[in-house]
Parts: sequence; structure tokens; C-alpha cells
Amino acid sequence: MNKFWLITFGVIAAIVALSNIGPMIGLAVSGLIIYMGVHFYLGSMSTAKKVWWAFVGIVGAISAISNVPALIGVAAVAVLWMIYRKWNDKPVEVFAETNDPFTNFEKQWNKLSKQEEYK
Repeated sequence: MNKFWLITFGVIAAIVALSNIGPMIGLAVSGLIIYMGVHFYLGSMSTAKKVWWAFVGIVGAISAISNVPALIGVAAVAVLWMIYRKWNDKPVEVFAETNDPFTNFEKQWNKLSKQEEYK
């Protein structure tokens, strides 16, 4: 993709991300409220506290649902990241790191066998 289109899509994505900054902040605050509600709900012993923290979690969930346009802003930020990577000619890898023990074993084995060749 040539630089003109990267700049064009980057400007559009930046405008969309900036226009959705309010809902993104609201979604983050709603997520924090939900987290607090669940955390303290699981830690409370009395029924009254459980009811209160469940209510707090439900209010946070309703607030998060009302901030659905924030997902468009998050997608725009992801597009900006991809454009930045493409501009610097870096590969865009979403899932670069694997925790497969066999893959890690093969990497370590290759390193060890290369070191043994030089000894």
C-alpha cells in the first residue's frame, strides 16, 4: 500500500479515535466499576454487602452497555497501530508469542545445538 493511502486511512482512523475518546474513557470507568463490584462481591460475607456489590456491578454493566460506541474507537486505535507498523515496514503480527512447550523446546534445542557446533 503506498504512502498516500496509509496517510489517508491514518487521518480517518485518528479522527474516529479522537471523536470516540469520551466513550472509551466511559467504557474504561465502567469496566473498573464492574471489576470492583465483582471483586468485593466475592470477598463479602454478609448478604447485605453481597446485594450492594451486585447492584454496583449491574450499574457498571449497564454503563458499559451504553458506551458501545467505544468499540469503534478501539478498532480505530487498532487500525492506527497497524498503519504505524506498515509505515515502518514492520510485520503486523497480532499473535506473535506462543506458549506451546514444543515450540519453545525446539527453539531452545536449536540454540543448544548451534552452541555445541562452535565448541
